[in-house]
Amino acid sequence: MTGVDAVIRLVGVSAEPLDAAAHEAAVRDPRAGAQVVFCGVVREHDEGRDVVELEYQGHPSADAVLREIAAEVAAEPDVLALAVSHRVGVLAVGDVALVAAVATAHRQAAFAICARLVEEVKHRLPVWKRQVFADGSDEWVNCP
Repeated sequence: MTGVDAVIRLVGVSAEPLDAAAHEAAVRDPRAGAQVVFCGVVREHDEGRDVVELEYQGHPSADAVLREIAAEVAAEPDVLALAVSHRVGVLAVGDVALVAAVATAHRQAAFAICARLVEEVKHRLPVWKRQVFADGSDEWVNCP
C-alpha cells in the first residue's frame, strides 16, 4: 500500500472498550522517531460537579466521518502512521472515550499532528455526550 491507505492503521467508532496499546502498536513504524498516543478519559468532575458516567451517542455517519478526518490528517507529509477510535455507549469514570495515535519521524510533528487529529475529532465527529451527575441530574453536551 502507498499513500493515505498505508498510514491509516486503525480507525473506527465502537461500543467496545478502546485499547490504547493496540493503537500504539498499530502506529509502530521503523521510520518513526516519535509516537504520540492520546487517551481521552472520563473524568469524575465537570465544572465543579461530580460526574458518575457519560453516555456517548453517535450519528449513523460517525464512522464515515471519523474515517474522513483520519484520511485528511494522514495526508499530511510528516505522518507515517495514524490510528484513531471513539467509543459510544455508557462509560464509567476512568473509561477511555477517545484514542488517537500518530507516528512521525520527529517529536514536534507527532505532538502537533496528534493534537490536530484530536481537535478535528472533537469538532467534527457527530457524537453527542450525556453527562450524568452524582445528584441525579444530567445534561447533553455538544448538541446542536
